[in-house]
Amino acid sequence: MPLTRDRIIGHDTERLAFRFTMLNGGDTVECQISDAAMDELGGTRGTESRARQAQFLALRDTVEGVASEMFDRVPVVKGRVIRIFTKHVQKSPPSPAERIGAGTEPDAENAASLRLIVETRPANATR
Repeated sequence: MPLTRDRIIGHDTERLAFRFTMLNGGDTVECQISDAAMDELGGTRGTESRARQAQFLALRDTVEGVASEMFDRVPVVKGRVIRIFTKHVQKSPPSPAERIGAGTEPDAENAASLRLIVETRPANATR
């Protein structure tokens, strides 16, 4: 059963994590996401403590979805805290086609040119 939205507690500067709660039926589930994990989700780095609440609000649906999935994967233990770290949210690396399209692949211009030649050559052409 997916967790549902509850309260925002706020940024914990000692733990470098943002704390919030979700509901499992009538039970409150404590949750937190590390600053690094939130930055990973947001595609940023080193967000200041005072900007964490705005960052959480922008990413709230995604963060709560991750927390709910993590909660569903393990047995329910009353009082357990769902802790989200970067390993739980790491994005998969871009595919070679995405890197070429973005121009971040080494020799991206050459690769794009080669791709164009291959695509325009008739299938029955001989060398």
